[in-house]
Amino acid sequence: MEFLDRLLTCADCGGEFIFTAGEQLFFFDKQFKNDPKRCKPCKSKRSGAGLKAGTGPAAAGLSRTETRTECSACGIETTVPFKPTQGRPVLCRQCFQSKRAPTTGSLVTAAATAEMVSGAGAEHTAVSAELLAAQSPQA
Repeated sequence: MEFLDRLLTCADCGGEFIFTAGEQLFFFDKQFKNDPKRCKPCKSKRSGAGLKAGTGPAAAGLSRTETRTECSACGIETTVPFKPTQGRPVLCRQCFQSKRAPTTGSLVTAAATAEMVSGAGAEHTAVSAELLAAQSPQA
């Protein structure tokens, strides 16, 4: 099917706007039945997209959902910005950040950890520590 640009009249401002062939193809692919009724500026004003970009839902008049619950780790009462689901742990901000915080020091490979745990000799452990120190980024 071939699409050609068409002139349509805006239902709000009465001005004419172009319904491009690309937009028509999009409408056809999405199986939309009706042509657009408003030009882009009027559509933006109507939907509230005319607000400053990046100001978040509060600027659009939407409130953030807060749920009071108990932290699964430490037991204190806290609020979270989502509705907790059954069977999933909920952490307060402090527990969440401490669990999420990267480990300090150098990275230890799984093989090095296995060797240290298996009780390799002190000499081997010292060599592993030197290798790990050499691999760590200098701050």
